[in-house]
Amino acid sequence: MRQFSYDQLAGRVLFGHGTIAAVGDELDNLDVQRVILIADDMAKAEADQIEDDLGSRVVARIGEIRPHVPVVDAEAARHMADDRGADAVVTIGGGSTTGLGKAIVLERDMPFLAIPTTYAGSEMTPIYGMTGDKVKRTGRDPRVKPNTVIYDVDLTLDLPANVTAGSTMNALAHCVEALYAQERNPIVSLMALEGVAALKRGSAGVAADPRDGAGRAQLLYGAFLAGASLGSVGMAVHHRICHVLGGTYGLAHGDANAVILPYVVAYNQVAEPEVMATLAGALDSDEPDLAIYQLARALGAPISLAELGVNESDLDRAAQMVLSNGGYNPRPLHRDWIRSLLGDAFEGLPPTSKPEP
Repeated sequence: MRQFSYDQLAGRVLFGHGTIAAVGDELDNLDVQRVILIADDMAKAEADQIEDDLGSRVVARIGEIRPHVPVVDAEAARHMADDRGADAVVTIGGGSTTGLGKAIVLERDMPFLAIPTTYAGSEMTPIYGMTGDKVKRTGRDPRVKPNTVIYDVDLTLDLPANVTAGSTMNALAHCVEALYAQERNPIVSLMALEGVAALKRGSAGVAADPRDGAGRAQLLYGAFLAGASLGSVGMAVHHRICHVLGGTYGLAHGDANAVILPYVVAYNQVAEPEVMATLAGALDSDEPDLAIYQLARALGAPISLAELGVNESDLDRAAQMVLSNGGYNPRPLHRDWIRSLLGDAFEGLPPTSKPEP
């Protein structure tokens, strides 16, 4: 047993079917009266219902959400909250919607209630990110973690296949990196492994029937555990690569996760054999990198950077940007390996364990 520390992140979670009906009661618990409501296009109907239910308590609404939270959008949202005298933020939608809410509360002291409709997991973490000048910068601050999170399985039943695939792979990446994070601990590892198993179970059901309620519940449960796991520990090179690809080249975060994760797992296997053995058990496979690659294919997720519109000529710059970001990874990073990984990901080749460059 290695020495560890564990910080439990405060917050209330409500999970189930039809739980969106409890928004008013949860806001009463937070003792707020003037809400800024943020919702993306996919959650417009549900946001309309929330606005009807809350009536005059909604003093402002934002409905245009851009990926990766542009800094200008964050600043505009903060000014709107100030102008309308908002005393709370409510978000309903995917990771970028939650991210815009985080950008407000990072600079404005007010309660935050999040209703995720994808499997992004951002709602369970103190991690935020904003993009300016085609560079995505991330940070960590306990102020941005929502006070209350409402998970409603019914909101995910009609999630488009591409969003389901991308955000499921994003959640899986959270679990995987939590297992070998520098701040890892046995409590988080238990949550992360349970998250991996739940995501695998849910993926099988949803791949067969996109409206499979039991499968959707497993995916949402896995996403909750994934976010909680990553929120308690740090990130490694996988997320750095995905932030470069998203912030600089405009890739959707889930799509980048789907393509990159198998190759990072292949690389880190030699540095973390015990961790990878537990990951293999949760995936019910002897080859976790290949199992993740096959899971992405089964969900219909993209498997190559080429199909996402990345040019091969972009890979050298991307590799250099990943290396310049620094940070922890269980196996030391080398430019030749990063460039090789991106080359394999560009072509969508099956992952293979790589020796030291």
